[in-house]
Amino acid sequence: MNEADLERRLSIHEDPPIERLLSPFRSFIQAEVSSGLLLIGAALVALIWANSPWGDIYTELWETLISIHIGNIEVSESILHWINDGLMAIFFFVVGLEIKRELLAGELASPRLAALPLLAAAGGMIVPALIYLGFNLGRPEAHGWGIPMATDIAFSLGILYLLGNRVPGGLKIFLASLAIADDLGAVIAIALFYTSDISYLSLLAGAVLLAFVAVLNLLGVRSPLVYGIFGIGGVWSAFLFSGVHPTIAGVLMAMMIPASMRINPRRFVDRSRAALARFEEASHPMAHTLMSTTRQNALYELDIATDHALTPLQRLEKGLHPWVSFLILPLFALANAGVSLDGSVGTLLAGRVTLGIMLGLIFGKQVGVSLFSWLAVRLGLAQLPSGVGWRHIYGVSWLAGIGFTMSLFIAGLAFDDASHLAMAKVGVLAGSAVSAIVGVIVLLRYSRRRESRS
Repeated sequence: MNEADLERRLSIHEDPPIERLLSPFRSFIQAEVSSGLLLIGAALVALIWANSPWGDIYTELWETLISIHIGNIEVSESILHWINDGLMAIFFFVVGLEIKRELLAGELASPRLAALPLLAAAGGMIVPALIYLGFNLGRPEAHGWGIPMATDIAFSLGILYLLGNRVPGGLKIFLASLAIADDLGAVIAIALFYTSDISYLSLLAGAVLLAFVAVLNLLGVRSPLVYGIFGIGGVWSAFLFSGVHPTIAGVLMAMMIPASMRINPRRFVDRSRAALARFEEASHPMAHTLMSTTRQNALYELDIATDHALTPLQRLEKGLHPWVSFLILPLFALANAGVSLDGSVGTLLAGRVTLGIMLGLIFGKQVGVSLFSWLAVRLGLAQLPSGVGWRHIYGVSWLAGIGFTMSLFIAGLAFDDASHLAMAKVGVLAGSAVSAIVGVIVLLRYSRRRESRS
């Protein structure tokens, strides 16, 4: 085989068939609204399935036990628990990465920038909790006060991105920051108020492992594999047996992930340019990368420089985000959103738990977010983002009432009995649906008025 034939066989087409095949799927995954749409679809499937003639199969599926044996240690849990305690720890890990990124370099890094979303999130947690307690104070069901506090970041942001240019970019940043601050509040509530009997020995073991991981960070260890081994094999396992919900381990591990570059930006540019220059100098019409040592070395240098420029936090957040958005959260919705109505919709809707959650999400969120935002600006603690008006804030305060993922998660921690859990699920689904619809209507009407005035 001559050199020309080898070049033809080894050449890589700019647009091979597999790329054309995968292109629509990549576009879907990269779209901001996709995860929200997938969550809606999973929730609808769960509701239909749970109320179909095959509803018993739905219940039995998630109650199926899966056991793991390691030596003399055995962990036996239902599929539902493995999803809620295991896979959701990965979701909380990504939430923790987002919180750390925002605290270090995002909207929550500056006190002035952070004041508005933080205070808005505080209002959006306090008022719904008070509304819920107004219906259930002094009753055992009062333990569910944390359910209407949550805002689902995937749902709410997905719907906001559906509106496209009809809403200013600053409003999207505000809602994202509010939802992340809300997640932080939910994590604290879970850690403090939604835990079972605590095994202090297991908790101490988890704390020691976390301290060891922190030391690895200080020593400059950057391998995600190392953090994964200690996170899953150590910290998560310790929290699983401690009584503190193991998803908290995901957030704490995220705080230990390095967030610094190994190379400064100027040095990265210089090394990349030098590598690209060597690659270009070694290029000629008959040269193939696999046959050129110089070009391979140049690409290797470029890869090292890129690896040093990306922080482990960025790599993990970007790498795990698709898995969380398109597998873990839809699976969680499918396993948790199914509630058997059995012709008792009126009874479920009239329950104190349902009313407290539903009205907390519908009215508590909009009042809390709007009122606390207004107070923050009025008192000079914060200012509205550029291009954002008060009607924008009011519209987003409705979208903040989409609790879904986190609300369903807390509901599972708050209630053990099926009747109260069913009420909680109906309240979350109904409240989230109304909040989403009204929020879209408010924002669309305001944008149309502005367009007509223009």
